[in-house]
Amino acid sequence: MEFRQIKYFIEVADREHVTDAAYALHVAQSAVSRQIFNLEKELGVDLFIRDGRSVKLTPIGKLFLERVKHAMNLMEDAKKEVLDYLEPEKGTVRIAFPSSLAAYTLPRAIYAFRQLYPEAQFHLKQALYNELVDSVRKGYFNLALIAPIVKEERNIDTKVLFHENVVALLPANHPMAYYKTIDLLDLIDDPFVLLPEGFTYRKIVLDACQEIGFEPKIAFEGDDVDALKGLVSAGLGVTLMPEMTLMDSIPKSTVKIPLRKPNLKRSVGIITPKDRSLLPTEQLFYNFITNFY
Repeated sequence: MEFRQIKYFIEVADREHVTDAAYALHVAQSAVSRQIFNLEKELGVDLFIRDGRSVKLTPIGKLFLERVKHAMNLMEDAKKEVLDYLEPEKGTVRIAFPSSLAAYTLPRAIYAFRQLYPEAQFHLKQALYNELVDSVRKGYFNLALIAPIVKEERNIDTKVLFHENVVALLPANHPMAYYKTIDLLDLIDDPFVLLPEGFTYRKIVLDACQEIGFEPKIAFEGDDVDALKGLVSAGLGVTLMPEMTLMDSIPKSTVKIPLRKPNLKRSVGIITPKDRSLLPTEQLFYNFITNFY
């Protein structure tokens, strides 16, 4: 197999179209088709199901794509590692993170880090909880912030950075808006606004409600934390928020109220692979952020 064949294969697989892949690669369509044909001939299997210029991966093609993408990531890491060893303070930190840490927690750490290392670069990726774990396990990223922290995950190391309080966010005209603290049970009759299915933080809220004996009435869903803030601000419901997401400011027409019962907290940590070493600049950032928090 040649590097060019793998490169062409990945491009075609991602775009599911030979002509579009050729255009993106700045080569003739015939050149792409020829390289894919040679690759399939060498492997002795069909990697694609063809429908004119459009293609779909076969089951073995999907497996092959996952493996070669992992290999390409390792090759890219090897190249970056050489460059980072030469000048680790000027290298790139590739890190994934959940939406709830996007507005304050990660930007604050990056800003402080670049005060020390102003030429360091960052490649950032926002993802869901399970995607964060998979991205580290499969080699797409070597670092990921995560909340709550993973418990036991194969080939994953976890470092707790801090624990944060979970608070209630209410519309400013809510009957309990002037309370200093409230119990979660006080919100039993209120409509809730939550993240969609698939978000781990949604499960944290639902579990907390269920543990004290009620099922929250979900009125609206928002795609991220900022959307939830907007829904509460519009008076469409109440929600629970990690306190860090409200550090910069409380959204207009809302109030933040600490929870008395239960005293909810969320763990925030950073995960790394057990079977791969961090690149020098990534190690520099890992050491920094574990001390920073």
